[in-house]
Amino acid sequence: MELEGEICEIGGMSKSPKTAASDSINEIATVRIELQDTDPLIWRVVEVPTSITLKVLHDVIQAVMGWFDHHLWEFTVDKQRYGLPTDEDWGTEPRKEAAKVRLRDILKPRKTMIDYLYDFGDSWEHRLTVTDVRIGNAEASYPRYVGGNRNAPPEDCGGIPGFYDMLNALADRSHPNHADATEWADEYDPDTIDELPIKYALLRIANRRNAAKVRLTKNTRSKSDN
Repeated sequence: MELEGEICEIGGMSKSPKTAASDSINEIATVRIELQDTDPLIWRVVEVPTSITLKVLHDVIQAVMGWFDHHLWEFTVDKQRYGLPTDEDWGTEPRKEAAKVRLRDILKPRKTMIDYLYDFGDSWEHRLTVTDVRIGNAEASYPRYVGGNRNAPPEDCGGIPGFYDMLNALADRSHPNHADATEWADEYDPDTIDELPIKYALLRIANRRNAAKVRLTKNTRSKSDN
């Protein structure tokens, strides 16, 4: 006879609380991040735990795109918006708090589409495609950078129109704004992704997660022993 609370239903299968917790925290997904309206397309692919909150997913996007988290942001999934707490959104439209929703809570079978907007002025629109939910490699650290194409635009360059105006000025020495664009852009290279800062930033996020994972494992073992 099974006692109430002794099993958890995950994916239609009965699992003990210890197994369910382990599966939940070790589950990962592949996330492809595309910066909309760029040509050639600017994109990144990462592997992330499905147990992370949408706030941490925001941190991951900031890291892989090279943004500096200086502006407001939000996710939209099926017209539901997620972002900062109401008292931190600078008077913008209310939305669910991203720090209280986990990625796994919004996933759909096979594929999930998420819109991510960064900087409500420049309006950097990203499309996230989440696929391949699975158990991760126990020896690997997540989130993990997989790959990408082209450098993301510098912050505060005027959104997509300003970005391409800047690239045109940089590429043409006869352009009236060439000198100003060159000085402003400094050593910006649109063709090259600096992967080392990305990997360091994701490692810091992974280390925070690993510390939480250790605490969860200890708590689970303690409860099972009792």
